Amino acid sequence: MRLLRIGPPGGERPCAVDPDGVVRDLSSWVPDWTGAALDPDALQETAARLAREAAGLPTADPAAARVGPPVRPGGHLLSIGLNYRAHAAEAGLALPREPIVASKAPTTLVGPYDDLLLPPGGEKTDWEVELAVVIGRRAQYLADPAAALRHVAGYATGNDVSERSWLLERGGQWVKGKSFESFSPLGPYLVTPDEVGDPGRLRLTCRVNGRMMQDGSTADMVFEVSHLLWYLSQCMVLHPGDVVLTGTPGGVALGRPDQPYLRADDVVEAEVSGLGAQRQRCRAVVLGGAAADAPKFAAAPVLPAPPARTRS
Repeated sequence: MRLLRIGPPGGERPCAVDPDGVVRDLSSWVPDWTGAALDPDALQETAARLAREAAGLPTADPAAARVGPPVRPGGHLLSIGLNYRAHAAEAGLALPREPIVASKAPTTLVGPYDDLLLPPGGEKTDWEVELAVVIGRRAQYLADPAAALRHVAGYATGNDVSERSWLLERGGQWVKGKSFESFSPLGPYLVTPDEVGDPGRLRLTCRVNGRMMQDGSTADMVFEVSHLLWYLSQCMVLHPGDVVLTGTPGGVALGRPDQPYLRADDVVEAEVSGLGAQRQRCRAVVLGGAAADAPKFAAAPVLPAPPARTRS
């Protein structure tokens, strides 16, 4: 099943793609994609009901309204650093012996087509296409990595945007360079594990102004998804709706000779195979200018429709 949320910020409605490829409004069934609604067993029941009763639900048009992040904001956002061999190599750093973990502020979570806001004085804002994992069931002290995937609600395309000057040059923790507003575009879809298959065999791409910057595979991960979730559960409680951004492949601006960091009006397009593509236009935040400061939200420029599936 493919889940999404459509509507203005704070007023998104939970939706899903039915077996015929039609987007349906599920707000009469679930309050939002959060909490118990994300439990893997609950999602299986919702998928079965959707297959039976889709025709009785209202439709929603992602091309006519804003697409929000596919889970309700407010959960813990976690970013895994240097988790791709190619990315560690381009940064000139050794592979980590244990996962490198950073937090991101909840206010970074936005929809897949919302503007990417470049912070005042930020001259080194960088893209990072990533496989995002959304937790669906409370996880703490998991026995082993094999148990971890049973706690996953689904997967999504993510962009773990980073302002490198605050990340690397200001001392302290990475959270500072990762927590600016709009720095976690997510979606368009949250795709349940049964549709994704092996999360270790997915292609990730990122284009800036049409130029391919990143083209990698989750097969290049240092620590695979199951290990990351198991590891995190040893030092924190993971709750439904928490998002884990699992690292980025090589090709970021930091690792390129010309370091082409993002500027106003640049367009970033990130995609993970099977999970949908997202697109952000960069806009500089102007201090003292209320109109320039206000975030802008767009309907989907192109929302790839999944192929219709045969009813079982």
